[in-house]
Amino acid sequence: MQLAYPIMLGQLGHVLVGFADSIMVGELGPAPLAAVSLANSLAFIAFSVGIGFTFAITPLIAEAHTSNNIARGKSYFQHGILMSLVLSLVLCGVLFLMKPLLYKMGQPEEVVAYASPYFDIVIYSMIPMLLFQAYKQFSDGMSQTKFPMRAAIVANIINVGINYLLITGKFGFPRMELIGAGLGTLISRVLMLAFIMYIVHTKDVFSVFVERIRFSNIKKRFLLKVFHVGYPSALQMFFEVGMFAGGIILAGMIGTEAQAANQISLNLATMTYMIAVGLGVTATIRVGNQKGLKSFVDLKRIALSVLFLMLLIDIVLAIGFILLKDALPMLYIQDIEVIKIAATLLIVAGLFQISDGIQVVLLGALRGLQDVKKPMVITFVAFWVIGLPISYFLGVKTELGALGIWIGMLVSLTFSAIMLYLRFQKLTNYFISAQKDKTLESATKL
Repeated sequence: MQLAYPIMLGQLGHVLVGFADSIMVGELGPAPLAAVSLANSLAFIAFSVGIGFTFAITPLIAEAHTSNNIARGKSYFQHGILMSLVLSLVLCGVLFLMKPLLYKMGQPEEVVAYASPYFDIVIYSMIPMLLFQAYKQFSDGMSQTKFPMRAAIVANIINVGINYLLITGKFGFPRMELIGAGLGTLISRVLMLAFIMYIVHTKDVFSVFVERIRFSNIKKRFLLKVFHVGYPSALQMFFEVGMFAGGIILAGMIGTEAQAANQISLNLATMTYMIAVGLGVTATIRVGNQKGLKSFVDLKRIALSVLFLMLLIDIVLAIGFILLKDALPMLYIQDIEVIKIAATLLIVAGLFQISDGIQVVLLGALRGLQDVKKPMVITFVAFWVIGLPISYFLGVKTELGALGIWIGMLVSLTFSAIMLYLRFQKLTNYFISAQKDKTLESATKL
């Protein structure tokens, strides 16, 4: 929990900004709220790919730190930051190329009109956000999870303040509506990056691995190592986020009210998801530490302990969602139809808390083992082969509407949790058995 709670608070800070944005934008009406949902769904698909790549930094740094391999740790830091910078520029270009999709997804015209200028600003914020993620994952790998939390909280408070002033025009500031929300996001992400860079480059705890990036130090084998751990994690994120982004698009095909309700439910579910992310990263760090020590019995015990903690938390969250399903949507909007739809979605959101939490922690544990390719295949099957077709059929082809979309999400998350658990058990049992038989070297090839 000491490792996890700063990650949870830092991630919740990001989501609470989305929560505050949604409340402030919701005052403008269902169409602007749906526009924020539409623009962020496209942006977050690309952003998730970038985050997935940065996930490679944490287990590599955790293993190098525990095994006291300073040269390797320095190299992973430099290569991870450089790759994140290049990737952020590439993804910005991809997002600009994706912008015409806003007009070709069958969304209401008024929603697209609001979303377009907001989307332009969010694209530029990709660069500071991905660089922040790279520094954050490095800090997490060193078990220093409090520094990124502080950076996120400070920057997000500034974001809320800017949004309050600019969305509806307070204290003489111009009323900029969604453009104001976009500017708040961009400015806060730049400040967040500046904060974490200052911490990492000045604190003694990081000095063992941190040195100025020089192109002469860039080596092909380290780039390939970061890439081979990073790209399956990126695709895992892409498949999951793509599933939820697909749900937003499907909800838009049903109508503005369904899309606004989907945004409310998704925003609330994302808040609780960040608790799972905190424990998932903790599993990555602690499993990576034990892998560096080659202590596989403790590795399995620690991972299952984190999983059990996640299960207890998720049961409480599930009960909370179901009991408060009628009250929570009223925090966002007063439209009766939107509130009614959102209340039904929150029942399903409560049910999939357990599956979602389990699969996030297991992905983190497997990432700590640097086992990323087979989990990538599992998430592809779960979200795109199983989940999306069910969501499309139940949401668009039946009377269930938005509720059908979320049933598809529940099915996909449950399948992913089961298959990842079986993968983790197989892998750790193999390592433990091989270590007992003194054939650990051959076991690592698995």
